[in-house]
Amino acid sequence: MNPDALTPQSRHDLLMAFDLAPVGLLVSRNRIIQSYNQAFARMFGFEAEALAGQSLACLYPSAEEFEHIGDRALEAMRNTLVYADQRIMKRRNGELFWCRVIGQALDKLDPFGASVWVFEDISEERPVTAALTTREREIAQLLAQGKSSKETGRLLGISYRTVEAHKARLMRKFNVGSSIELMAKLVGLE
Repeated sequence: MNPDALTPQSRHDLLMAFDLAPVGLLVSRNRIIQSYNQAFARMFGFEAEALAGQSLACLYPSAEEFEHIGDRALEAMRNTLVYADQRIMKRRNGELFWCRVIGQALDKLDPFGASVWVFEDISEERPVTAALTTREREIAQLLAQGKSSKETGRLLGISYRTVEAHKARLMRKFNVGSSIELMAKLVGLE
């Protein structure tokens, strides 16, 4: 679509579609928020334009998660322009919630230079029911994506045994007796 060929009505319709979309939409440049729609503002508990110019880091439970997820997203977007996951995010009031996130980069050579993101609150089907450490949230996210303990360890730069120890703590926190039950909790089936 050539933006210069748009009529004033078409421009108005596109802006309205962006602002009124039923899912959170966000445009970022170099991981700095440029604009977002009403659904995104409601989801995260911010007023319109309050986040413009802010780092995306303010939406993550920790600086480590911002960095680690960013590293994985950057690698994926350099290959396919797209990154998707389900992760725990943080609302303005500090509440943590599960969110489905999909991003589209405009340029493989500079994926974070300009990107468009979709955020969907999935906390109804997958509530955060236990207080988790930063590392436990990272491991829960990767396990929920179907990664094995070995893959999770490789992605996080930790040993398989360390992942297994965290997984055991997650099982206790979620009061489950097996890895299968833990997965069911993490993906919202139980």
